[in-house]
Amino acid sequence: MQNRDKFCIRTDLENWLSCGILAKSAYDADGITVDRTHSQVTSRESVKLSSMVSLSELEAHLWEAANILRGPVDAADFKAYIFPLLFLKRLCDVFDEEFEEALIASAGDTQFALYEENHRFQIPADAHWKSVRERPSNLGEAFQKAFRAIEQANPDTLFGIFGDAQWTNKERLSDKLLRDLIEHFSKLSLANSNVQSDLLGDAYEYLIKKFADAQNKKAGEFYTPRSVVRLMVEILDPQEGETTYDPACGTAGMLLGVVQHIKESGKSLTSLYGRLYGQEKNLTTSAIARINLFLHGIEDFKVVRADTLRNPAFFDGDRLATFDCVIANPPFSLDQWGAEGWTSDPFGRNETGVPPSSNGDYAWVQHMLASTMPGTGRMAVVVPHGVLFRMGVEGKIRERILEQDKLEAVIGLAPNLFYGAGLAACILVFRQRKPVERKRKVMFIDASRMFRKQKAQNILLKEQADQIIAIYRAFEPVPGLCSIVPLEEIAQHSSNLNITRYVTRESSGEEISVEEAMSRLSKSLQAAFEAEDHLADLLKKEGLLK
Repeated sequence: MQNRDKFCIRTDLENWLSCGILAKSAYDADGITVDRTHSQVTSRESVKLSSMVSLSELEAHLWEAANILRGPVDAADFKAYIFPLLFLKRLCDVFDEEFEEALIASAGDTQFALYEENHRFQIPADAHWKSVRERPSNLGEAFQKAFRAIEQANPDTLFGIFGDAQWTNKERLSDKLLRDLIEHFSKLSLANSNVQSDLLGDAYEYLIKKFADAQNKKAGEFYTPRSVVRLMVEILDPQEGETTYDPACGTAGMLLGVVQHIKESGKSLTSLYGRLYGQEKNLTTSAIARINLFLHGIEDFKVVRADTLRNPAFFDGDRLATFDCVIANPPFSLDQWGAEGWTSDPFGRNETGVPPSSNGDYAWVQHMLASTMPGTGRMAVVVPHGVLFRMGVEGKIRERILEQDKLEAVIGLAPNLFYGAGLAACILVFRQRKPVERKRKVMFIDASRMFRKQKAQNILLKEQADQIIAIYRAFEPVPGLCSIVPLEEIAQHSSNLNITRYVTRESSGEEISVEEAMSRLSKSLQAAFEAEDHLADLLKKEGLLK
């Protein structure tokens, strides 16, 4: 057991007792009481055990919290307030649960129950949910102080995780509104005995999706449709013990896709500990990503807030770190991305050229290729279709990348799958070392017709994604869907990767000559004119047209 200074223990204990948190059990529902005089633990005769919360109940509970904010707070800012509160409540409820377990194990030794090794995270007494709840006023200030205190108490894991929202702005967050939120969250225990981490993680993802739906266009900055995530992860097929890196991780959807893939493979999630890496420029989004991973039960990962193209975060000595799997949905056609530093990039990412300052698509591709491990490394990235055929500097970069023979597949997706991007996008798949049968060839898959149309946004169904995955793995031509094209043929087309150039859709109707088409058009026009004349006659008879 790690020894702690006795004075610190005594001070911690006095603080907790003064807040009333240890005067009785942190969970009344678990039927444990603490006698402050004798430090004895007793069980009531009648114990009310916490019942596990269902996913639908948890989703409804979280969405109602968002509804409380509606009006004073813009929908685009919901996530900046709801997610920190959710995480704080989870941290405190689990801390209380851990305290009780340690209390029972030590026969009521409250000092022992507060030892650091009995808790995953440290919660100072005045930063506990219950302490904030007892504040009569200035609740925004109380939350802000609680967040900073917890971050300082856990500097290696939680620093900056609660974001930088303006909790003290009473024009937006009145004490009454925050009181309503506190009481709403207090209705439900988020301890492990009541809410499993997988369930809480799924509910958190549900809330991220709801916020993305509400923001629509701006949601593309932090959310990738999970069906597309699954498609990309299945193509890369990360294995137990391999590293994964997302340089534009948003809310960590790609990294969690890897977690789900490993879980479905029946392999241990602990094999991912210390092997998941992400970087995200936006402070709020990077905080949400870290919370997302914690709530899914992933305790050892690295998500860094920084500008990836200007200030990459992960190194092996003085070189960029490399990873087995590199996966991302970076911002499309990013303007002013940092081209001024790319001409003398110290990490060699400009090996194939310097992209234009007005469009960073190829900068992301170059950074990801430089971050892909030699030998085992593979990579999947979402890009706009312009990456496939734009000429000039980008055409030269594309030509040089093709010469390296690392591009394995180009997969065209349906339009309107991504938030804020009505046009179709595509996935580029790279492999540092292709199998012999795939060398000097590129697979083109036209999946642009694989979607289900929805009112606001199209979706890629699981069975459609499975079909794409099967085509990719088979590496065989499929009429109307897939072609395998030698690099020499692509070079003859000026390194143009436009999918329709190589995959010809099968005709779904009869073929007719130009003369027959013109004849049919003439007949259709004549019928339209006759219908117009007939309508005019009817309107004249009714006196509606002179």
